[in-house]
Amino acid sequence: MEETKEAEQPQQPNVLDQLKEYAETRFKLAKYKTIEKSTSVAASLVTVVVVAFSAIMTFMFFTFTIALLLGDVLGAAWKGFGIVTLFYLLIAIIAIAAKSTIEKPIVNLLISKIFK
Repeated sequence: MEETKEAEQPQQPNVLDQLKEYAETRFKLAKYKTIEKSTSVAASLVTVVVVAFSAIMTFMFFTFTIALLLGDVLGAAWKGFGIVTLFYLLIAIIAIAAKSTIEKPIVNLLISKIFK
């Protein structure tokens, strides 16, 4: 009778087998989390690149339009383009002067995007 009682009881899995299964599960979970994070960052990057490209193109054509308009008003296209160039030079000088103020929010945004 003791033999039948032993045969009826289900055997407990070995602790080493459980640890091995746990390690495999943790590895898969880490792999899936990494894949999810990297695809999220990649999708965000693609979106930002498309939006940035569209904004740059719009801004560029807007700049040409303003330069041509100023050239028409002033009687010479080179004057219009010269004024627009000086305007962008002024913006560049201001940006260089305020570099540290501009960099910190951008860095914080990128860090928050990566660790989201």
